Amino acid sequence: MPTLYDIKPQFQALLRPLVAKLAAAGVTANQITVGATILSLAGGALCLLAPGNRPVLGAIAALLAVRMGLNAIDGMLAREHNQKSRVGLIYNEVGDLVSDFGLYLPLGVALQPLGVSTWAVIGFAFAAVLAEFAGVLGPHLGAPRRYDGPMGKSDRAIGIAILLILLAFGLPGGAWVSIVIAVMTGLALWTTLRRAKAILDEGAP
Repeated sequence: MPTLYDIKPQFQALLRPLVAKLAAAGVTANQITVGATILSLAGGALCLLAPGNRPVLGAIAALLAVRMGLNAIDGMLAREHNQKSRVGLIYNEVGDLVSDFGLYLPLGVALQPLGVSTWAVIGFAFAAVLAEFAGVLGPHLGAPRRYDGPMGKSDRAIGIAILLILLAFGLPGGAWVSIVIAVMTGLALWTTLRRAKAILDEGAP
């Protein structure tokens, strides 16, 4: 199933010169991972402090783009600059789950004044975490870490960022946003099932 993860090599190629400079400056993958998590939690806090504020929604969309870049950078630092570690793996996977939950869940408060269902956002946040948890199970069951779509981490970030940009520029909220988020939730749940099936098919008996 196509997913934005498929274009990751091209994205990494654009970031490689920056990653080399960061490595030369002594920046570590773990520092980037922790920084991305803190940034996501700060974005979630901003959502709680300014519900219904359209410029804040635009800022969260920008934050999602930055987080995508940081997620790519920490992995490249680890793989290409000899920074892989067991601690780093924990930071990366736990950080992703905390970031997803800490950023998406507060959107339920931020979007409520614009007529968006809080429950739709809560469902999406849980589905996002569930999809990533399913992917992480692969190595524990004799299979690779799964990144299957159609609603992987980058797909979710882009989808939510587009919604937030539209709202930030004045598009009326309402039920249509809740419906789009509900569809994304369904796709995230499908992603969870696809990852689980792939792990069972490829894993040790």
